[in-house]
Amino acid sequence: MKQKTAILLLNLGTPDSPLKSDVRRYLTQFLNDERVIDIPWLSRTLLVNGVIVPFRAGNSSKLYKAIWDDTTGSPLLKHSTELAKKLQLAVGSDYTVELAMRYQKPSMESVLERMKKEGYHQIIVFPLFPQYASSSTGSALQRFMEIVSKWWVIPGIRIISQYYDNPDYINCIVNRGKQHDISSYDHVIFSYHGLPERQVDKVYTDGYLCKDHHCEDGLTDENYYCYKAACYHTTKAVASALHIPEDKYTLSFQSRLDDKWLQPFSDKVVEELAKKGMKKVLVFSPAFTADCLETIYEIGTEYQEIFHKHGGEKIQLVESLNSGDDWVETIRQIVMS
Repeated sequence: MKQKTAILLLNLGTPDSPLKSDVRRYLTQFLNDERVIDIPWLSRTLLVNGVIVPFRAGNSSKLYKAIWDDTTGSPLLKHSTELAKKLQLAVGSDYTVELAMRYQKPSMESVLERMKKEGYHQIIVFPLFPQYASSSTGSALQRFMEIVSKWWVIPGIRIISQYYDNPDYINCIVNRGKQHDISSYDHVIFSYHGLPERQVDKVYTDGYLCKDHHCEDGLTDENYYCYKAACYHTTKAVASALHIPEDKYTLSFQSRLDDKWLQPFSDKVVEELAKKGMKKVLVFSPAFTADCLETIYEIGTEYQEIFHKHGGEKIQLVESLNSGDDWVETIRQIVMS
């Protein structure tokens, strides 16, 4: 009897369209997640539904319209779908590749319902988040397990929870960097999605905070699942491979909601570099495997405006992994190892 195996790719999600109503629906589902805004239920409900979503939906809708393609729609969904199709060709008929989003479509509920009917013997779960964070990987895996735990027959399950230290993943980012003449840039920024400091503190069970574990210096058994440590490891590995001196690059965090998030903040770093007289800056975004609002607009447009306002000339975004052949092969190698 031939074993039936499925590879389930998980990504964050995107609104169905840039219309305000669809963006509102997406934000409501996303921000009400207890792993995203990890405060008591009543406070989160009042904050999200009474303050953030009503005031943010309209502006977010305008931002999504700026990156939306009339033919292919959301960049994140486009790249994720192309990735799934190419991975299916790479793994052959012995595997079935599925794609689901944590929020909105294709929903995890609908995809897993179809997979349940197929009766797979094994499901390999591959979140498209290289560095583990409770608000991304943790949330996606929790929802997956909530759904599958209700099945009468639960197949073998293998979860790839993170892979930031995988040499092939690092090499994929290096390959994107090599598409640019790095020596022609005054500085390089490695910009990661931000997290509240309290969320990285929760990783540790020894009574100490993240700041006590020297995550900037290297990996240990204690900080292996710390998002901050993962970001520093990724950055050092890429910078080393591309021969970028330590004084020529900065690691920073973007998309913050308040000042109690991981620092330094990317927008402030961009501003400071411009004030120092730097004219050309190259920006990597290693936490985003698919280009999306945070890379295309936040870095490519907003940071460009900040940089120019303070005397800089060009912010150049390095393309994400998207559906590149090397990224497809890396996923294939990881899931089959």
